[in-house]
Amino acid sequence: MRFSITRYLTAAATVAIVTSTIANAAEPIPRGARPVVPGTGSEIVGVADDFEDPNWGYVPRDPKSTEDIDENQRSPMGRSTNGRWYEGIKRGHPDIVKRVSTPSGGLPGSTGSLLMKSLQTGIPGQPSNTMHQDDFVANVQYRLKRTINVSEAPSVTTRVYLPPVDSWENRSGPHFGFRLALETTAMVDKEVGIGIFKRTKKEMGNEVYWPGLFVEFESRSESGKDSDYAYLRVRSNSRGGDFRGPQITTTGWWTMGMSVTPDGMVHYYASPGVDELTEADYITSQFPYDYRCERFRTFFYNICSADDGRRWSTAFIVDDPKVYVLRPQGQMATRDSNSRR
Repeated sequence: MRFSITRYLTAAATVAIVTSTIANAAEPIPRGARPVVPGTGSEIVGVADDFEDPNWGYVPRDPKSTEDIDENQRSPMGRSTNGRWYEGIKRGHPDIVKRVSTPSGGLPGSTGSLLMKSLQTGIPGQPSNTMHQDDFVANVQYRLKRTINVSEAPSVTTRVYLPPVDSWENRSGPHFGFRLALETTAMVDKEVGIGIFKRTKKEMGNEVYWPGLFVEFESRSESGKDSDYAYLRVRSNSRGGDFRGPQITTTGWWTMGMSVTPDGMVHYYASPGVDELTEADYITSQFPYDYRCERFRTFFYNICSADDGRRWSTAFIVDDPKVYVLRPQGQMATRDSNSRR
């Protein structure tokens, strides 16, 4: 299989042209604060991971949670042995989570990265033949013992390895997600009363939402087109709708990042390779769901599959995710970014 571009590139291609033009965006980019390039400022020490420890491990504690499908949390949740990752309570963890040797072309000096892959993304042992997803969540909020205020201008970067196209799950739709967990104050549903007198009312409260970047795949066997096609899908615009971002024209390593500025706006960046992100890698800025972020909780990855009991998801590998703040507050161990000040 191969991706479709003006001049076809195979999965072995090493050079790509990425455009920042947003196709099919549902609305104009809103005006707000100047975007902060993810990775700007100071790295927070003691969160995220570099996967260099050869003894890195993950304890799954199966069966995994499927609260989003059947309200079953199936505790206790899975945890990494270094305490930096945990199973998403909403959707459960990928079926395979393991440290692997860093694929060629990765960060200089990196010997270890993290592979994630799933067969059963829905209820364990009950294939649904419907796309579902698993979560792998960075333990940022609990290790810091607080959320990060939006005034600190937090950002996250990660490297993601896209395997050769002929090894992808042959399915059109989302295959991978890189997302943030953010908080704001909004109208929320709250249950009041007891038993038959229980009712739901609207009131102002804490709302958690999850903007992000998805790797979207259009399989030629399903689309009827001459070639496979892939692109980044952005979640979301102010009406909550996802929209199409830059086309993916090469596999191998990519760098992705998101930042949040003090006005509550989310800024999205991506580029092929493992170099630090720059202004040239900018995609878009949005107020997802028309929310203005107040606090940053953490970031996480999604692994998606058909959940048909037969096809494994595409195997994605990630490396060296980092969390940064431009204006650190309170007691928090940080170190200056090597790439910019």
